[in-house]
Amino acid sequence: MTHPKPNALIWLLVSAVVIILDQLTKAWVLTSLPEYTAIPVIEGIWNWYRTYNTGAAFSFLSEAGGWQKYFFVILAAIISGLLAWWLSRTPRNDWRVALPYALVIGGAIGNVIDRVVHGHVVDFIQWHWRDWYWPAFNIADMAIVGGAIGIAVLGLFGGQKGPARAEG
Repeated sequence: MTHPKPNALIWLLVSAVVIILDQLTKAWVLTSLPEYTAIPVIEGIWNWYRTYNTGAAFSFLSEAGGWQKYFFVILAAIISGLLAWWLSRTPRNDWRVALPYALVIGGAIGNVIDRVVHGHVVDFIQWHWRDWYWPAFNIADMAIVGGAIGIAVLGLFGGQKGPARAEG
C-alpha cells in the first residue's frame, strides 16, 4: 500500500502570518496615524499615509456606489478557495508553487477582513518620487502582488503548470 505524499496545505501558515501582520499593522495605523497626512519615513521617497480604498487595485471601482464591497469579498473568497484547493493537490515540498498561493490567500483574506469590518481597505504605505505618487498600499497588497508575480514567473518559466505537478 502506498501512502499519499503530504500536500501543501501546511503553507496556509504563511497565509496566517500575512493576515496577522496585515491586521496588526492596520490596527497600528488606525490608532496612531492621522488621516490623509503624509508622515515621512524616508524624505522624498516613502511616507506613512493613512487612507482608505473602497475599490480594488489603484482604486478600481472605488466610486461604484457600494456594491463593489460585496463583489470583492466574493471574488477574494472564490480565489482563496481555488488556491487552497490547488494547495491540497500540490506536494508539500514544492515551495515554488505553494509560497505564491499562500501569499495571495493571506493578502486576499487580510483585505477581506477590512472590507467586512470597516467597509473599505486601510492603506498606509506611500512611495513617491518628487511629485509622482504611487497609490498607497498595505501588507496584504504586498503579499498579493508578490504572490501574483510568483505565480506568473512559475507559469512563464516553471515548466509544468501549477497543481498538475501533484498529479504526476
